[in-house]
Amino acid sequence: MNKLLKGFIKNDSTPGILLIIVTIFALFLQNSPFSTFYMSFLHTPVEIRFGQLHIAKPLLLWVNDGLMAIFFFVIGLEVKREVMEGHLSSLSQVTLPGIAALGGMIVPALVFVAFNNGAEFAMNGWAIPTATDIAFALGILSLLGNRVPVSLKIFLMALAIIDDLGAIVIIAIFYTSELSTMSIAIALGALVILFIMNRMQVARQAAYILVGIVLWVSVLKSGVHATLAGVALAFMIPMHSKDENGKPFSIAYNMEHNLHYWVAFFILPLFAFVNAGVDLRGISFEEMGGSVPLGIMAGLFIGKQVGVFGFSWVAIKLGIASLPKEATWITLYGVAVLTGIGFTMSLFVDTLAYDDTKIFHFADKLAILLGSLFSGLAGYSVLKIATKKV
Repeated sequence: MNKLLKGFIKNDSTPGILLIIVTIFALFLQNSPFSTFYMSFLHTPVEIRFGQLHIAKPLLLWVNDGLMAIFFFVIGLEVKREVMEGHLSSLSQVTLPGIAALGGMIVPALVFVAFNNGAEFAMNGWAIPTATDIAFALGILSLLGNRVPVSLKIFLMALAIIDDLGAIVIIAIFYTSELSTMSIAIALGALVILFIMNRMQVARQAAYILVGIVLWVSVLKSGVHATLAGVALAFMIPMHSKDENGKPFSIAYNMEHNLHYWVAFFILPLFAFVNAGVDLRGISFEEMGGSVPLGIMAGLFIGKQVGVFGFSWVAIKLGIASLPKEATWITLYGVAVLTGIGFTMSLFVDTLAYDDTKIFHFADKLAILLGSLFSGLAGYSVLKIATKKV
């Protein structure tokens, strides 16, 4: 039994499967007699007070602002590792996924704008369909096993990482509220200290965590979204250091490795649980036919695949990049369809775009779930047919 459990945990598809289970459970609770308990859980007040410092938020926001900062911290560490010595470390490696990711952000945004142009509040959600859920997409790809060439898995992973980096930039620029000069000054001071620690090759994780907490609190109070503190901290963690005995080791790799399972099996499932509970009882076909839900679904299911595949096709035909090794045009298209699985990242951007209001009666969140579902099923079907062994 222990061996089976370890095998399940290490399986690449497990995080995606867990997210599906948690999402279904959240939907069940929200649409059952237990909905009151579910909502009470989301709005459980949690406070931290240290002298004059006072942070009071409902549990939902502690997950979205706090635990998701850890998720973005891991994303930042992953981006740094891939850029310095991984699949994004050379121009030839980053060209195709970089161009594909660019198309996967531009076209879905344009599709959403086409549906919502002129509606000022609705336009806040233009970035919702631009994201890709790396855990879900890679999880579905892994279900096909060795039938999908490794080069395509690397392509999807690199594309999703660049996609997440793009989402981080979008959040920083477009989803920042009024700024507090004092808090920003403290955050900048924390970053300077972290930079000095990095250059001095300080090799104690506790020191980075302590300054990182100060950075997170100051960013939280500044008006900039708190999750960006996680990315900034990640970029300041040294890739190579030496321990007390002079032996080389990587703090960044160790922290990424230690947090990976916490993110995959606790933080992301908890995020999905508190954000995916859509009250289906209050949604009508008329509301699902609104410009925002249609823009999200079309952006994810149509915009992502057209953007990723279209930009890739142009880049390859122009000789800027080359088709991944052992991949075909149809398998590349199948992966492009999978990028329409926005799920956790799209839900996260949705909470920022509409300030987690219920103005669309959950139709916006249901549109994310449906767009992601359609993309996952279609992408899997295309790849299964394209890689079918004769």
